[in-house]
Amino acid sequence: MINSSKAEPLAVGDQVPNASAFDQNGESVTLESVFADGTTLVYFYPKADTPGCTKQACNLRDEFESLTAAGIKVIGVSADSVKAQKAFADKFRLPFTLLADTDREVIAAFGVPMKLSIMPARQSFLIRDGKIIWRDLKAAPKTQAADALKAAEASASS
Repeated sequence: MINSSKAEPLAVGDQVPNASAFDQNGESVTLESVFADGTTLVYFYPKADTPGCTKQACNLRDEFESLTAAGIKVIGVSADSVKAQKAFADKFRLPFTLLADTDREVIAAFGVPMKLSIMPARQSFLIRDGKIIWRDLKAAPKTQAADALKAAEASASS
């Protein structure tokens, strides 16, 4: 297990390193292929089906059509098991990928700090064509989608 508690989160302009994890359906997801083309919001959350994490996931679910219309794919990441991620996705009808990063490979690759050495901090990264274009190291659960949309729009016009 990788301990990323003292890691520095990836910065704007950084190339996203490759990492992989299983999604809520038990399928292996290699991030290099996901990030190679287009824009992806990767959001890290401490624990599935807890109040703040549910608010964040439901905010993204409720704005999923707007995110998709803006060309943004969504991937949630926590250290929860595949079973926990599947239950979370099913319970709240989440239309996007949740990664069960039980070995903390994705968390470490992004440099996301660990809380209590077991849960990733709540952070978000917007990636376009394999590079970080925006990061939010104190992601707000209730405004996650709007914040990402605003960042994507700002980066497209710069």
